Amino acid sequence: MYFGRIQDTFTPVIEEKLKEFDTEIIGHVTWNDDDAKVTASILDMIEQGADVVVCTGGMSVDPDDKTPLAIRNTGARIVSYGAPVLPGAMFLLAYYEVTEGRNPRTVAVMGLPGCVMYAKRTIFDLVLPRVMADDMVTSDDLAALGQGGLCLNCPVCTFPNCGFGKGV
Repeated sequence: MYFGRIQDTFTPVIEEKLKEFDTEIIGHVTWNDDDAKVTASILDMIEQGADVVVCTGGMSVDPDDKTPLAIRNTGARIVSYGAPVLPGAMFLLAYYEVTEGRNPRTVAVMGLPGCVMYAKRTIFDLVLPRVMADDMVTSDDLAALGQGGLCLNCPVCTFPNCGFGKGV
């Protein structure tokens, strides 16, 4: 995507999921796996007033996947890198505290695994409503999702009226 050789099919999925909430997307940036550029972009979005920053790509455990490092390098408090949910095991959630300026707040920073791009329901669908409601998600909350954490890809999806992500 960064060099224009691959069509961006991730952004439209994120935009559709965010449309379910009263949101304004204030920016979108595409980088290669350069953790310094990704870190700078996350901080720039926060400086522009973002309450939520969503990062896609580079979330695996391959040495060239730098998004978790980039998020960590912002100084955000990592809640969890990994969740007992399929699809979505390589999800990262962090919170960045803005203490200076006119708009002190806690910003959720999420690193989304590739499955969010193609699976109908994932960890993102479980966490996003809470993040949008300013309901702080903890590592215990994410761990509890292991009970019911497997989307069965039913022929007719009834989410959220199913067992997926109901936790304990």
